[in-house]
Amino acid sequence: MTYEQAIQLIQNNPARIGYYVGFDDLKEIHNTWLKEMLFAEADFTRQAHRGSFKTTIDALYIALTAITRPWERLLFLRKTDDDVTEVIKQVDMILNSGAVQEIAKALHDGKSLVVTKSTNNEIDTSYRADASGACQIRGFGIGASLTGKHADVILTDDIVNIKDRISKAERERTKLMYQELQNVKNRGGRILNTGTPWHKDDAFSLMPNIKKYDCKSTGLMSDEEIAHLRDSMSPSLFYANYMLKHIADENALFSDAKFTQDLPMDGIAHIDAGYGGEDSTALTILCIKNGNFIVYGKKYQKHVDDCLADILRLKAKYRAGTTWCEKNADKGYLAKELKNHGDLAQTYHERMNKHIKISTYLKENWGKVYFTEDTDPEYIAEILDYNEHAPHDDCPDSLASAIRQMGKKPMTLNKGVHRGI
Repeated sequence: MTYEQAIQLIQNNPARIGYYVGFDDLKEIHNTWLKEMLFAEADFTRQAHRGSFKTTIDALYIALTAITRPWERLLFLRKTDDDVTEVIKQVDMILNSGAVQEIAKALHDGKSLVVTKSTNNEIDTSYRADASGACQIRGFGIGASLTGKHADVILTDDIVNIKDRISKAERERTKLMYQELQNVKNRGGRILNTGTPWHKDDAFSLMPNIKKYDCKSTGLMSDEEIAHLRDSMSPSLFYANYMLKHIADENALFSDAKFTQDLPMDGIAHIDAGYGGEDSTALTILCIKNGNFIVYGKKYQKHVDDCLADILRLKAKYRAGTTWCEKNADKGYLAKELKNHGDLAQTYHERMNKHIKISTYLKENWGKVYFTEDTDPEYIAEILDYNEHAPHDDCPDSLASAIRQMGKKPMTLNKGVHRGI
């Protein structure tokens, strides 16, 4: 490959490079996205629907920046350190691919590209044109300290996620971090933002020059796929994640969740069992402390039989006693399975309308509900999305049932009784 061929490829068809390294789902729209990033001169923001290969394009952009502008320092930010590591490893793979090695060699007068440093959050190459010693690419989760750090290019990717949807405190934390980036950006540098909105007051409200690519405009999803997604979640979540719009869910019962460092020790558990198909299995572990409900919750998108080992592990972790199970549908099957593994399971026959139960026991006590920090965000999101016509209600039903059962005297699990699976 000649220098001219390499330049022409990057300028006109950079997504083709992604195809060469194994990303064969990229379309013409991804060319547009890559070129917007590679040749940007000012801060800009791209909102695109979930499943649109935003992060793949970010990884390609980072790799191409390392070989086309080796004098620039790029700072990459995602929600957590683990999220960063995932992309940094992808960038390392791209840089070491045969296609990018050939392109880099053509751009640099036959000098081979060598990745001289590759860790979970840093990449450096033999092309680095800076005597300062700073790596070309550094990545951080948004909880990291940015004091003293500087970059020519700052790329944020999905720093807004489901946590921002369920927690006002998380939204404020993300916004504070984003504002701090102005102190990190070098004079003449730029901040590029990519992601999907989750809440009308999330950090996207601070970001400039927003371009939106919803699920209708990208051509990446069929009408059938879009219809299935619309039917599988609340309207407010579908419009935020796929149409990139915020609509008021006037029928929603619950506002932002509250969190606590306390743990639901020595309380009870409730399982809303799923038996395949669209149904999920919801686990709630709950205790009362200082007049408040301390809750750990988890949503499993699978059959209850496939969850039992993890459920019993979590019960042991929190020393939960009685496990309450509705017997209307399974005639006591789940409780029997739990008892076979040493669990203190009890059944009840549900006579109350589900919406009335959620609207009373959970709604009336919502101000006293505090979730543990490690509660599954999907569990909380399903509660926040709940209304009378919600397609999924396993998690709010489980929590409402557990709150109701606290009116009974739970059996305490004695130390050493639990055997697990």
